[in-house]
Amino acid sequence: MTDEAALQEEQHRIRRARLLVDVTAQVLSEDEKLTFCEALRLIEAARTAILRLFPDKDDTFNLVIRPRLERIVHDRFQISTPSPVN
Repeated sequence: MTDEAALQEEQHRIRRARLLVDVTAQVLSEDEKLTFCEALRLIEAARTAILRLFPDKDDTFNLVIRPRLERIVHDRFQISTPSPVN
C-alpha cells in the first residue's frame, strides 16, 4: 500500500469513527425510549466499533470519547457525579 493510499484509508477510518461517535451521542441524547441500561450498552458498542477501526486506541477512547458519552447519559438520566473524597 502506498503512502497516499494508507493516508486515505486512515482518513476514511477517522471519518467513520467521528460519525459513529456523533450518531451515538445523538441517540443517547434524543431517543426518548432509551433506558439507562441500553445507553450503557450503546457506549460499549461504540467502544467495540471504534476499537475495530483503531485496535490500539483503547486509552484514547477511555480518555476522550467515553467521558463525552457518559456526560450525555448523566445529564439525560439526571445522575449526579460523586465528588472525590480526600
